[in-house]
Amino acid sequence: MQTASRPVPKSAIPITNPNAPKPTPPPPSSTPNGNGEATTPDVNHPSSTVAPIAEAPRPSNKAVIPSNTWHSLDMGGVALKSLPSTSSLWSLSFLSNLYLNHNALTVIPPEISSLKHLELLDLSANQLRQLPKQIGMLTNLKEFYVFDNLLQTLPGELGTLHQLQCLGVEGNPLDHQLKQIVQEKGTTALIAYLRDSCPVPSPPPARIQKSLLTPAERAALYPSTTLSASPNPAGHEEPETLSALCYNILCEKYATERLYGYTPQWALDWDYRKELILGEISGYNADFLCLQEVDGRQYDEFFTPRLEAKDYTGVYFQKSRAKTMGSESEREKVDGCATFYRSSSFQLVESRLIEFSALAMQRTDFKKTEDMFNRVLGKDNIGSICLFEHRQTGTRVIVANAHIHWNPDYSDVKLVQVALLMDEIDKNAESFAKLPPRKELERTPPVYTDGTKIPIILAADLNSVPESGVYEFLSTGVLAKDHPEFKGHTYGRYTSEGLKHRFGLKSSYNVGGSIPDKDSSQHKHKLTPNGNPYPSSTKKDIPASNKGELLPLTNFTPSFQGVLDYIWYSQGNLAVNSVLDTIDEAYLEKSVGFPNAHFPSDHVCIMAEFRVKPPKDTTVQTNGTSRPTLPKTPSH
Repeated sequence: MQTASRPVPKSAIPITNPNAPKPTPPPPSSTPNGNGEATTPDVNHPSSTVAPIAEAPRPSNKAVIPSNTWHSLDMGGVALKSLPSTSSLWSLSFLSNLYLNHNALTVIPPEISSLKHLELLDLSANQLRQLPKQIGMLTNLKEFYVFDNLLQTLPGELGTLHQLQCLGVEGNPLDHQLKQIVQEKGTTALIAYLRDSCPVPSPPPARIQKSLLTPAERAALYPSTTLSASPNPAGHEEPETLSALCYNILCEKYATERLYGYTPQWALDWDYRKELILGEISGYNADFLCLQEVDGRQYDEFFTPRLEAKDYTGVYFQKSRAKTMGSESEREKVDGCATFYRSSSFQLVESRLIEFSALAMQRTDFKKTEDMFNRVLGKDNIGSICLFEHRQTGTRVIVANAHIHWNPDYSDVKLVQVALLMDEIDKNAESFAKLPPRKELERTPPVYTDGTKIPIILAADLNSVPESGVYEFLSTGVLAKDHPEFKGHTYGRYTSEGLKHRFGLKSSYNVGGSIPDKDSSQHKHKLTPNGNPYPSSTKKDIPASNKGELLPLTNFTPSFQGVLDYIWYSQGNLAVNSVLDTIDEAYLEKSVGFPNAHFPSDHVCIMAEFRVKPPKDTTVQTNGTSRPTLPKTPSH
């Protein structure tokens, strides 16, 4: 990239009729970006975020601009002296080109940030002494011209314009250092300098633990925690609780400047991010921590020792390609799924690696077609299943952790992977239910007559939005054999009979629009760094959306904002007490995407607290037998 040259001065041009037919614009050129690479997403990138440097080939919540709609507006040379913040111009969010050059503007209002689709902005030959920092929100900008103004400096927030290819600043009394950078090193270097030297904004308010119980329900279930409640009635036993956290932490290997060009380099550095991650996951004090994109080295050298000091023990499996690496240094860079559990409360009975490609290969009903090899067997995504017993109560819980394939063009593969995962959960649940309870317990342990009676938690980066077939399958227990997301491919019984599971799962964040009174301080808490709650009622609620999902997003980049991560639970034996609420809405509106100084991953940490519903049959049936080892399922 080089500094843009000054365009030829224009004479006055009237505003054209926006409804008049326009010729179809030529396709954009494949101009390389400032890093010497084309702005084409890396289709092999296994992270859920494809390439923030360009519009990613994934579900998008951005407006789709019809090809026959006008997309450029020329208001150059019409003697404009001001643009009020109430101007209807700011409602034209579909614009990709805006010309305001050769006017008499002295101020550009911050409302310009609403023009999210702008790729070209020309403010040349005005009387601007400063630029609003909100221009940094226009992350699709590729050309930005401010020739012949009165600018002495540029706001650091312009550093988020990671797709900018041409910046025209000639003809301004610009600061010597900025002028020198742009003249000697070009646009890319100047944007990087602004990005890395931009002042860090104020952090958002602490996320709150949002109760899904009404005050009356909480008082009835947990009278000892309610200040105004009467003493705990004799014989009343408060429900047992457990909590789970899910977090795709963004593996060090994937956190590159090419993919996250809007993030300051120091904030992208792993040594900075890992401390934020550790503080967040340990500070929320959950019983189970389900992490995705944890590489082998960081699991062994960082997370395990630091979390062991906080009463956590880990179970870790790497993605399948680790087996093909020739050296240990290569293997330790491969990421996988890590599940940490509170070792003083839970005992690990068994853990299983779920390799989707290996399971698919073993199925006799899956024909070994070209589609199978090219679409399913070549993906190295994994999951894990851990079987736990509570050390004091004997309550059992199955915790599954998974990272599903990211590419939206492979929706059929996502369905197959999740279906295989549910089949494996079913097999392991049945084996677990047959295991006799331990004898050395403080109270009579529960008895599970079959696998569906055991509490199940599935914490995963599903790379699937709430409108997807994956969500439909998990939430309803069935999916039609001819569902369009199978894309006409054949996958044995999955496409001849459809998908089924029998666990009655629900997303813990699916509130269906029903949220307790937001002003009640008895059920709304901030989480302090050590995990202790204290009352708060100042957080602004964000309406439920995404088919009832409370959070508006769990993945936040310039090219995508939406829900991809979930904590599912079995409704027959668990109920949700509370969930970790959304990030402050005002903070999100001022951010272009994550990671940043305050959020170390492009994903958002989610957490839920559950209460256990005891099984109806609590008769202990040991038959005097010793406690056997669980029968092994086929090794994958």
